[in-house]
Amino acid sequence: MIEEGKPLFLQIAEQIEDSILDGSLEEEAQAPSTNELAGFYRINPATAAKGVAMLTDKGVLYKRRGIGMFVATGAKDLLLGERRAAFADRYIDPLLTEARTLGLGTDDLAALLRERAAREPQTSSARQTEGTTPA
Repeated sequence: MIEEGKPLFLQIAEQIEDSILDGSLEEEAQAPSTNELAGFYRINPATAAKGVAMLTDKGVLYKRRGIGMFVATGAKDLLLGERRAAFADRYIDPLLTEARTLGLGTDDLAALLRERAAREPQTSSARQTEGTTPA
């Protein structure tokens, strides 16, 4: 679960973000405490606190004095917006640059995406969206 070469506090923050995005940690739900995170990941509580503080600074988590940290209303939408922007920067912009080099227009790209998507097996989330159950 912990990957080498990436700061632990960032990994903690990303794990909490992933839990919010996948719905296992809902908005207004209590987030794990820094001590719980430290114990689970076997890291220093100060490191876990740094990851939690990062999410607090972004407005993803907020503190209820004497109770703990909670997921902010709108946190999921905030995170989705950030991830979509990062996706566009990382994948879409280079894709468009290469497409222009090859003389491909947006219709050509859309056709390629549809063609490739049709070849890929559906993911379990896509099957669930369509109302079928995974095999």
